[in-house]
Amino acid sequence: MIDFFQELGSYLMMSFVIKALIVCILISVCSSLLGVTLVLKRFSFIGDGLSHVAFGALAIATVLKVSNSMNMIIILPITVVSAILILQAGQNTKIKGDASIAMISVGALAVGYLLINLSSTSANVSGDVCSTLFGSTSILTISTLELWACIILSVAVVGIFILFYNKIFAVTFDENFSQAVGLNVKAYNLLIATMIAVIIVLAMNLVGSLLISALVIFPAISAMLLFNSFKKVTICSVIFSVTCAVLGLLVSIMTGTPVGSTIVAADIVGFAVFYGISKTRHNG
Repeated sequence: MIDFFQELGSYLMMSFVIKALIVCILISVCSSLLGVTLVLKRFSFIGDGLSHVAFGALAIATVLKVSNSMNMIIILPITVVSAILILQAGQNTKIKGDASIAMISVGALAVGYLLINLSSTSANVSGDVCSTLFGSTSILTISTLELWACIILSVAVVGIFILFYNKIFAVTFDENFSQAVGLNVKAYNLLIATMIAVIIVLAMNLVGSLLISALVIFPAISAMLLFNSFKKVTICSVIFSVTCAVLGLLVSIMTGTPVGSTIVAADIVGFAVFYGISKTRHNG
């Protein structure tokens, strides 16, 4: 046990681990904040859809030979525009919201995989794609530029959420009432979609494209098992998300398991614990 903590301490002294932990915490906070809103608005799958779009955008950046530290310049605008398109399509009576998400996400995933296969010079294309989809060790090789981009965007997301907390709360629970009292519901839904797109892009390096939804859904659902208040659920969701993400990252570093899968596994364990507590409280 002493050797374990000594080894852990030695890892925590390394700069790349410190950078990974900072990014991990920031992404966990942002994803859990917006996750509560998404779950309550029944927009949970928008995160999954946008993660596929982000993969397609990454493929475009790969074709254009954009460096890893600069690919966010391409991925972020494409993902934000797609979030707006999904939101607009969801209000179309001919194309329902779930159908628009399915069309955009599956199309982006297919085109992205096609582009990577056509342009890649790597001998292990399948391995590269798998790492992108499910996460790899890229979070441990994050550059200083990527770190600062994550910090700036995360602070912006948290700041906007706090600044417009009451408006987001109102739009989340009752759009019709919010519109009746003068709130621009369409604008706030657009703001929420844009923030989610930013979070999706940031989270790609942490858990991979296909596992991003776990960061959004698990903390929110787990918190809702124990609390009914929007504020309490949001706070609990943030604590749950950060705890699971940090534990998952540290376990991954210590054992050599994939970062994304390990973090999601920690989320699953956390959900099981919260579910057990809720059942105990209900039976008691």
